[in-house]
Amino acid sequence: MALMKVVDRDGVEHEVEARTGIKVMENLRELEYGVAAICGGMCSCATCHVYVDPDWASRLPPAQSDERELLNELAHYTEYSRLSCQVVFTPDLDGLRVTIAPDE
Repeated sequence: MALMKVVDRDGVEHEVEARTGIKVMENLRELEYGVAAICGGMCSCATCHVYVDPDWASRLPPAQSDERELLNELAHYTEYSRLSCQVVFTPDLDGLRVTIAPDE
């Protein structure tokens, strides 16, 4: 297991053990910090919206067009927004820090 730092909607940071080889969303929805992941990772609902820490943003693969389109529709979109269902948590992401975005 690798570690992931998660800032919940109350601003509290949690250091959690995360499974590698699965989507960041799959790790987050088990934690009850506000990631509903209603569509189950199909990139169609944005209920897994997170902000990636700026130090980590460049280490992630770029967002594909469908993810970018969905993110651009969100009221709380920033340049560090990602859908956590579109990011695989690999061993290289050990220590990744994300903040759960406000509910839309």
